[in-house]
Amino acid sequence: MDLIKEKIDQAAGILNELDIDLWLIIVRETSLMADPVLPLVIGEDVVWQSFFVFTHDGETAALVGNFDRDLFVQTRRFNEVLTYTQEAGTALRKLIKQYNPQKIAINYSTDNPAADGLTHGMFLMLYRYLAETPYKDRLVSAQSLCSKLRSRKLPAEIELLSDAAKAACKAWEMAAAQFAPGLTEVEIADIIDTCIAEVGGRPSFPTIVNAGDKSDPGHGRPTDATLEAGDLLHVDFGVRLKDYCSDIQRLIYFRKSDEKKPPGELVKAFNVIKGIIEKTADACRPGMEGWEVDAMARKILTDGGYPEYQHALGHQLGRDAHDGGAVLGPKWDRYGTTPTIPLELGNVFTLELGVRLEGVGYVGLEEDIVLEESGARFLCPRQTKLIMR
Repeated sequence: MDLIKEKIDQAAGILNELDIDLWLIIVRETSLMADPVLPLVIGEDVVWQSFFVFTHDGETAALVGNFDRDLFVQTRRFNEVLTYTQEAGTALRKLIKQYNPQKIAINYSTDNPAADGLTHGMFLMLYRYLAETPYKDRLVSAQSLCSKLRSRKLPAEIELLSDAAKAACKAWEMAAAQFAPGLTEVEIADIIDTCIAEVGGRPSFPTIVNAGDKSDPGHGRPTDATLEAGDLLHVDFGVRLKDYCSDIQRLIYFRKSDEKKPPGELVKAFNVIKGIIEKTADACRPGMEGWEVDAMARKILTDGGYPEYQHALGHQLGRDAHDGGAVLGPKWDRYGTTPTIPLELGNVFTLELGVRLEGVGYVGLEEDIVLEESGARFLCPRQTKLIMR
């Protein structure tokens, strides 16, 4: 199975759906500046200016530096592999004229970083190459194309994402057995990362650890704060396995010596957060828009007397922990049009939110789901009970 070839075939169908004739990807020195779509439909690095063409008819072509020719011939992903030595403009113009497209999608976007791989410098170079042709006025954004291609997970991709989620759950079980008061956040993160390696993966992103209320939840690095009795341990981590990512959050409460059960406020908050994840998972169905799901979560949370969270309820998962496309988020300017993109079958999202309890810690949970006809399916066993040690 060549998953990249399958995504290339999928791209042709999406081009037809969007009434776009040709998708043009331009890259150079990809070890320094890699377009986010590179691993999705190209799969190899280049050094020179390189141009990859995908048409609505399923035709594919690569125009690469002469030393890269054999690499792309060997992949068998392109119907035609062309080369140049001194300058690429002449060959590019000839290649595009061969298809005479009325719309040429290129990778720029104001809303979706996964569709914004064309640098300004490369755009100026392209515009110079096409200056004396009609094609310079036929350039459109590939935002919708990239979003749909990344978001519509193929069955093989869903299986890989499920494997990554299950690996994260396994790593958590292994790591959680080693946690005890006296460990620092840094030491806890090291234990988790070691367990991730033991299940055959690597972290999807730097592991986040909060020992009670001593550090801020978010994207900060673990600190020297020590886990103590009366602390809620919150961990946010993921496993990258065979190039696909998971992203989950888990909790353990370490009781004080005189406690037989967790504080009531903690139990209440945990149940509210757990309930919101259950209800929003059921609401995530094809045709819904992300902001609608997010609004449901906010209403339940605020009706319970808690403040709103300051982020989206969920983001997409794929080859990256934040995979672009639709988000389950509010209509804030920072999210652009992504909260209004209709959800589709095969979309894989996180569901994540939490509340901070003073003196206890951050009550945050995160689960990974895939959208199916009847609603969302969780990709791995989720945390439904508050663990107490």
